[in-house]
Amino acid sequence: MKKQIDPVAYQPHRYSIKTLMLMGLFLATLMFAVLTVKAADKRVVNSNGDRELADEIARQVNLSNLPLNYPLTVKRFYLQRQFTPNWIVKEADAGQTWAAMLMIDCVLQFGLNHADYHPTELLYGKLHDILERPDRVPLVQKARFEIILTDAMLSFTNNLHFGKYNPLFPDSKIDKGGLSFDAMEVINKAMPSKDFIMAILSAQPQNKLYQNLQIHMHKVAGVQLDDCYEFPEAEVRKMALNMERLRWSALDTGNFIQVNIPSYKLSFNHRGAVDTFRVIVGMPGTPTPSLNSAVKYFTTTPELRVAQKVFVKELLPKAIIDPAYLANNHYAIYNNGGMLITPGKAYLKLILKSPQRYYATQTEGCDNATGQMVVSFDNIYDIYLHDTPEQDLFFTNNRAYSHGCVRVQHIVNLAKLLLANDNAQALVPAMEQAVDKGLRKIFNLKNPMPIAITYLTCEMVNGTLVVYDDIYGLDKNLDMLMYSKNDPTLKVTQN
Repeated sequence: MKKQIDPVAYQPHRYSIKTLMLMGLFLATLMFAVLTVKAADKRVVNSNGDRELADEIARQVNLSNLPLNYPLTVKRFYLQRQFTPNWIVKEADAGQTWAAMLMIDCVLQFGLNHADYHPTELLYGKLHDILERPDRVPLVQKARFEIILTDAMLSFTNNLHFGKYNPLFPDSKIDKGGLSFDAMEVINKAMPSKDFIMAILSAQPQNKLYQNLQIHMHKVAGVQLDDCYEFPEAEVRKMALNMERLRWSALDTGNFIQVNIPSYKLSFNHRGAVDTFRVIVGMPGTPTPSLNSAVKYFTTTPELRVAQKVFVKELLPKAIIDPAYLANNHYAIYNNGGMLITPGKAYLKLILKSPQRYYATQTEGCDNATGQMVVSFDNIYDIYLHDTPEQDLFFTNNRAYSHGCVRVQHIVNLAKLLLANDNAQALVPAMEQAVDKGLRKIFNLKNPMPIAITYLTCEMVNGTLVVYDDIYGLDKNLDMLMYSKNDPTLKVTQN
């Protein structure tokens, strides 16, 4: 008979297995504890590293010797976050960092100049080293890259909104803060967004004029943001200059009047409709200025008739001596049929012989004949929109004839639209009566209408880029400002 193992004799063996199991459990517990300690040590190291980076960021920001476009805003940005890094994070969490780098690399597609955004500092190779091999990159370099990228993104966001050379909002004013738009807030809201790029691009003007140029710019420069290649210089520069001007114009409202000087056109955008009017603008010697304001009222029959005695005894003799006297003092001479006369010295002498057949009026502003109506808005140039008795001039191609004011064809129709938009249609008959009878009457708007006088030398019309004459020669100066930084071919710098 085969010998069986005695169950009693087997007990020590069973005890040995149980002991091994307990020992294994102990070893597993010990190993887990060791790993936990190591992980804790690593977290301490990482925490120390983050704290050291924050301290270095604070040191560099407070030194104020970095080449920053917005040093005050950069400082506020890091004070708000206690100097913790925003871009230099774990490689797995760096999606927004790479998106920021892509946008900075492709600023030309937004009509901006790559040279304005620290291209020699923000190199892809540097960022790869910082994120993938952080132990090999000195802390000083990490902090500098972090700060420079913040300044570049603040600059890009501000430039998208205000423009780079906005005469009303220079960098120094924007950097002080306290404005309704804050690039720092835009970036902070964009960081947790699923679409970081679109969140930043929301800073751009929202009006159709700008958006249409932006869409065409992308078609020319490449539909995708990362398609950064060389493209036709002249066309892109022309679009870029005018996108810059549109950032100055503050047209992001549903209802507004836009006068575009080079196209000799007034557009009244109201309640989803657009009505256009031909205009006459200032001569190159007396240019119409670009500005933003609001129409508060208009006046019928604004010209003051000069007393006939003054006309004969004072005005005509002075005009015969100095033919420029009439224009310089805003006088206009009409015949009794209401026709505007532009007399020379000989004609003035004939008028003096038969003054009863003529009369004179005087205006308060830039042009000597304002016709049936003046549409007024606050501005430092004392210009306004007005009618003119010289209606034939509206049918010429080059309509730069005024002394700075804007003459509007069919201005009474514009006044009707202003009243209708102001929910004051009931006043239209009274306004028409005042015009017909030559009565001076002021019509106030309950809701001032925004007005922008722009200088756009190109725009999109029915999907086609239309280029206008640069009648004041302003494109060259702005082009030199925007593209005089070793970027003559509009090539994107490759890192």
